[in-house]
Amino acid sequence: MRLIVRKSPPLRGTVRISGSKNSVLPVLAASLLAEGKSRIGDIPNLKDVVIMQDLLKHFGADIKWDKTKGIIDICADNITEYEALYDLASQMRASFLVMGPLLARIGKAKVPLPGGCAIGSRPVDLHLKGFAALGAEIIQQNGYVEAYAAKLKGAKIYLDFPSVGATENIIMAAVYAEGTTIIENAAVEPEIVDLANYLNAMGADIRGAGTDSVKINGVNCLKGTNHNVIPDRIEAGTFMVAGAITRGEIFLENVVSDHLKPVIAKLKECNVDVVESEKGIRVCGRDIIKSVDIKTLPYPGFPTDMQAPFMSLLSIAEGTSMVIETVFENRFMHVGELKRMGAQIKIESRSAIIEGVKKLTGTQVRATDLRAGASLILSALIADETTEISDIYHIERGYSEIDKKLIALGANLEKVK
Repeated sequence: MRLIVRKSPPLRGTVRISGSKNSVLPVLAASLLAEGKSRIGDIPNLKDVVIMQDLLKHFGADIKWDKTKGIIDICADNITEYEALYDLASQMRASFLVMGPLLARIGKAKVPLPGGCAIGSRPVDLHLKGFAALGAEIIQQNGYVEAYAAKLKGAKIYLDFPSVGATENIIMAAVYAEGTTIIENAAVEPEIVDLANYLNAMGADIRGAGTDSVKINGVNCLKGTNHNVIPDRIEAGTFMVAGAITRGEIFLENVVSDHLKPVIAKLKECNVDVVESEKGIRVCGRDIIKSVDIKTLPYPGFPTDMQAPFMSLLSIAEGTSMVIETVFENRFMHVGELKRMGAQIKIESRSAIIEGVKKLTGTQVRATDLRAGASLILSALIADETTEISDIYHIERGYSEIDKKLIALGANLEKVK
């Protein structure tokens, strides 16, 4: 499939933001820990969710997904398998998040080294360091990681980097560990808090989620519960940029403003009107977009996942902007595609220097990864002539029906075979 995007009028209207991709995947994985049925709401219709669903079914979980209502009912009473299928797990990095729950629940797990977007090295060393500290035996061979433990025991674990995935995986492994586990230099993202809230609702004893020190007191049993995942802050940020770049006016429903502070701050620096309220966020683009400098950092800093979409906005800003990428070393793959559309961007190591241009021109481009694909859509909305975006399966991994949502706001685009 491809997206054909033509120059569009200023986008106007209301868009409801979907449940968070980066929250629903660990929440689904955590469901392996519980006895009885859990109901998870606000499930985004994404390819990554399909992969996680199929993976959990392979382990023996019973899953029913009502895509119309955005609800998944899941029961993992009968786990019959501990080895993840390579064809499934290799497609998505988040598949590695099943390792902690399997290890805690049945004492063993075998998972391929993870795949996903090729945006840089994302080693699982910190995950394995945590499992080992809890008493697991780790074996790496033939592209797989195996972990075994008759009974995990609580430990104090220091993460060399505040990895979101490692924090999540270790929390899930530790809920059944004997005694107390403390994770220091833990990630503080909202998705960590959402996972901890879900686990606590099932009967876990987790304190400090959202701070850099998380304490988990082991329990003997978790029971299924009901839970709605948090809104997707990256999807929200992307639509905010869509309003700004097209000089439109978009109202975003189902958002948490606190999760978007760095994005809101930078949009305001760019001369974009952003108004927060209890009902949502309104973004109004202006004729003049000002240049700004951005440095990506772990939460609560500017999110690396918003770097590519924001670069589209900066490519037409007045003056010179600089983007410094500190999280992933290979996250400028979209730059070559944006330059094909007329953007003036120069890469120096982990920095991108962007000279704003008056206009962009449509051409054939390729979505090299998830957020790069979103960046290309944003640029295509304001480009003269037609843009054809290929490899859009990357985009569909993280944005639920983005084409339909943009069309409802007035975008001139279509998905074609």
